[in-house]
Amino acid sequence: MKSINMIYDVFLFDLDGTLTDTGPGIRNSVAYALKQQGIDVGDMSELNRFIGPPLIDSFRNFYGMNDEQAAKAVADYRSVYNQKGIYENNIYDGMRELLKTLFEMGKTLAVATSKPERFAGLILDDLQISQYFKLVAGADMEGKRNKKSAVIEYALDALNVTDRSRVLLIGDTKFDVIGARECGIDCLGVLFGFGSRQELEQEGAAYICEDVHSIMELVI
Repeated sequence: MKSINMIYDVFLFDLDGTLTDTGPGIRNSVAYALKQQGIDVGDMSELNRFIGPPLIDSFRNFYGMNDEQAAKAVADYRSVYNQKGIYENNIYDGMRELLKTLFEMGKTLAVATSKPERFAGLILDDLQISQYFKLVAGADMEGKRNKKSAVIEYALDALNVTDRSRVLLIGDTKFDVIGARECGIDCLGVLFGFGSRQELEQEGAAYICEDVHSIMELVI
């Protein structure tokens, strides 16, 4: 297979489940928000479905909340996540080396996440990997830019991308693949995050990698 280094100049990285395992902080914060509305979570693993899609949509879709309830749940979530949950995450093994390799190759790296942009920046700073990214593109706090395709479009515009065939999004769920497709770029799906091979294949991921080492092999 031809090295993706020879095909793409711009690499967009999802954050949750791709750069870092942010699961613990997200699950704990969601559980707190639900508890404020009288909902107790029996199995914390059920909250993995909150990782990836916009929060307000998840509260609506998974717990039948109306707009007002969902907005309150998001506010409660952020009150905890902003103080504690944001730091309950770990970068995946080998990811620092991958970012360093692509950066030293002269590739343009950016983050494209449905997480609020301010939170994403704080996480990258805490993990000391901010230096590799030219841009951190995320959702706004008003909820006007939370769909993945909207975040990707925002990133492509900010990076002044003219040839979308030279852009690759790396993500872990169907939302990443769908967002990439809607924006006319390729997506590499990873299996170490929170999605599944089935959903990545069904949505048409151009590549699927089981671990960071597999991505590195494609790069070099």
